[in-house]
Amino acid sequence: MTKKDYYEILGVSKSASADEIKKSYRQLALKYHPDRNPGDAEAEARFKEGAEAYEVLGDPEKRRIYDQFGHDGLSRAGLHEFTSFDDIFSSFSDIFGDMFGFPGGRRGGRRRPSKGADLRYDATITLEEAAKGTEIELEIPKTIPCEECGGTGAEPGTSPEKCNTCGGKGQVYRSQGFFTISTTCPTCRGAGQVIKKPCKHCSGSGHVIKRRQLKVKIPAGVDTGATMRVSGEGELGELGGPPGDLYVFISLAPHDTFVRQGDDLYLEMPISFVQAALGTTLKVPTLDGETDLDIRPGTQPDEIYTIKDKGIKHLRGSGQGVLHVGIKVEIPKKLTKEQEDLLRKFAEIAGDDVKDPKKKKLFGRF
Repeated sequence: MTKKDYYEILGVSKSASADEIKKSYRQLALKYHPDRNPGDAEAEARFKEGAEAYEVLGDPEKRRIYDQFGHDGLSRAGLHEFTSFDDIFSSFSDIFGDMFGFPGGRRGGRRRPSKGADLRYDATITLEEAAKGTEIELEIPKTIPCEECGGTGAEPGTSPEKCNTCGGKGQVYRSQGFFTISTTCPTCRGAGQVIKKPCKHCSGSGHVIKRRQLKVKIPAGVDTGATMRVSGEGELGELGGPPGDLYVFISLAPHDTFVRQGDDLYLEMPISFVQAALGTTLKVPTLDGETDLDIRPGTQPDEIYTIKDKGIKHLRGSGQGVLHVGIKVEIPKKLTKEQEDLLRKFAEIAGDDVKDPKKKKLFGRF
């Protein structure tokens, strides 16, 4: 089925400005609004058709694609598919809010219970704690129900009363032409009830803020950026709604010995040039204590040895990372006469050309 031209739907020319397109859509939406045309299938179709046209022509980038490639080009532009009238109202709330005097342009209702806000806590742990797992203790400020009034906000022995302004509905209504417009009740602010005698302990809010101690288990293998979700430990919900959740964001403190990359660990071990040439056995630190590492004769500077199962445990599944040991060959800055004589003898046998100390002294006198 061939789609109609969007400019034709809104009744504007292809050179129309953004303000002209918006004005034309407002007029079309007012004419075919579902509250003004109840049960009219054709009006509903025209209303949705107009929303689709405005989504494209009201967006500079989508309009450019449509002008250049037509309807086929919009398949790659992320064209939204409106599934309901509420979807349209929420997408263009600025237009409908201005049109009918309240957000969304539709009749509201009494405030309903809603979930509380989520909380965030940033925790820093050591590399050892991340490797083996740990349990951290948090102290967080949390909103809890007032114990004095039981969360009602009313003085003990009293109860909230139905709002006389809205009759407990949370909304007040007024007629405007073809429409019945509802707004939040100014007396109860949408709650549908009022508190005549507020609780002195919580000032009528029904909740208080209290610092709470909370223990959170951190599994072995976590790394910087990991998030732990603790269900139900967020802010208190509104009007009896469920509480939010607590999210603990993990970061690892820098380590003096090891550098972590994924589940592997890295460190550097210094050895002498003699140990590198002849080989040796090193005592290498790990997260579980020291372990022996055999250094092969002829080991070169910056050569890397790998020790299995001495890294970090995998967070998901079995297994463990490895420990990479980088070898740093250190050259002595000063030698004793005996050490120098031995090295010169070694150089003579190896055929290496080295500096002559006698020439150095002669140059110094000159």
